[in-house]
Amino acid sequence: MAMVERTSNPSFVILLLSLTLRLSFSSHTLPPLPLPPLPSASQLSWQLGELALFLHFGINTFTDSEWGTGVADPSVFAPTALDARQWARVAAETGFVRAVFTAKHHDGFCLWPSEYTNYSVKSSPWRGGRGDVVAELADATKEFGIELGIYLSPWDRHDSCYGDTVKYNEYYLAQMTELLTRYGEIKEVFLDGAKGKGEKDMDYLFNCWFRVIHQLQPGAVIFTDAGPDIRWIGDEDGFAGSTCWSLLNRSSVKIGGDNEPYATEGDQFGQDWLPAECDVSIRDSWFWHKTEHPKSAISLLNIYYKSVGRNCLLILNVPPNSLGLFSSEDVQVLHEFAELRRTIFSQNLAQDAIVTASSTRGGEGNSQFAPSNVLKDGIYSYWAPEDYQADWIIFLDLGQPITFNVLQVQEPIQMGQRVIEFHVDLLEDGEWNTIVNATTIGYKRLLQFPAVKAQFLRLLVDKSRADPLISYFGAYLDPYSIINETHGSSWQASFNDYQVISLKKYYSSVNSSIAVI
Repeated sequence: MAMVERTSNPSFVILLLSLTLRLSFSSHTLPPLPLPPLPSASQLSWQLGELALFLHFGINTFTDSEWGTGVADPSVFAPTALDARQWARVAAETGFVRAVFTAKHHDGFCLWPSEYTNYSVKSSPWRGGRGDVVAELADATKEFGIELGIYLSPWDRHDSCYGDTVKYNEYYLAQMTELLTRYGEIKEVFLDGAKGKGEKDMDYLFNCWFRVIHQLQPGAVIFTDAGPDIRWIGDEDGFAGSTCWSLLNRSSVKIGGDNEPYATEGDQFGQDWLPAECDVSIRDSWFWHKTEHPKSAISLLNIYYKSVGRNCLLILNVPPNSLGLFSSEDVQVLHEFAELRRTIFSQNLAQDAIVTASSTRGGEGNSQFAPSNVLKDGIYSYWAPEDYQADWIIFLDLGQPITFNVLQVQEPIQMGQRVIEFHVDLLEDGEWNTIVNATTIGYKRLLQFPAVKAQFLRLLVDKSRADPLISYFGAYLDPYSIINETHGSSWQASFNDYQVISLKKYYSSVNSSIAVI
């Protein structure tokens, strides 16, 4: 029997290895270079969450105020039925991934037993002075798989050292350290620059705070007017601008400053990745008041389109009442809001489309960057064109005429935000007609327009910072929003509450076990 002799020639081995590597690389197209600035891992995780709850609760809940004076007696804090599990359970049931809690508001009253002040729950009758609201919420969020965030007000109207830069910053950081080391993983720290007129001058050592927060909780994002991780959109209505970049120059904005419209729209040429968070309350005020009632689910849907649908995260305030519970009417609205989103977005009407493109990176047969990737959920698969093309177009054949009035487009933001302008056409009587023009996509763009019926669509990127990458394209029918055309290409949404009466009936049973105030 003939034997194959093994070679001991090192040159032959190196040649063989080189050929193997070349064959391996030649069968797999290299991805395009990411386009800086890019999101950090924590910023990316934050953006993918889309929805967070804000929980304003404390002394103000019992004094019928918004900005407490800092002199209210701790004995007024007496929720008789506080149930943080209800808060976390409702969040999980209605699609919110994070709960940010007001551990201390401007009045200085601490909802955990801080070692640095007696103005806290340990001086209240609740739980016999042995309670800890932050701990109960931390346990509840862990149980229901909800991320935890905290708000610690920089402005403190109670503590006597407020106004002394060194002493107060020491006090503030000591309390921040308690919150970030006692309660497990914290995913967001929400800060603001709110302060009433005529109050003591106070220098907040924000940069020092930021470093300590990131040191103690490396996975947390920090929100302020101007970052360092998340920026404010500039209003408390939950509305982002129709153009919304995650890019910004941090040096051009400041906490407590007049940053609009720069921070609202972002900056195509910005050197920092600083995406925006849209905050709004389900009620007119931030704290619970007996005389107020929640916005309708339809109103929240409109806010969703103008926040999450414009490349932002929506943080919706739902204030616990004086029993320590979400009020039943608020819970009902949250369930209705979740059902509206489920009804509209549960099925992509374009999911069975045949998708082609003007070009594909690696050639037409390359599945790695194929145009069909835009029908897959998520941002980690995407269509990429060949380099240096004159046109960037995706064509969709839906198979049959389909009626829709919402389009969803996404970019793989881990590769940077690229698209500056784009539009979508439909084919009518052999001619392409534009149904919507838009600027910026980012993580998610939702486009509304009067209902159309079409089989053939095309997405055209008109301007881009680099070769555009598209990770998702979806067509949906929203039966609840009534879209009216005004002033040419501008669209305005109004809403028909009659269409959600069935949702109210369906979810009325949700409130049967929840106390109403």
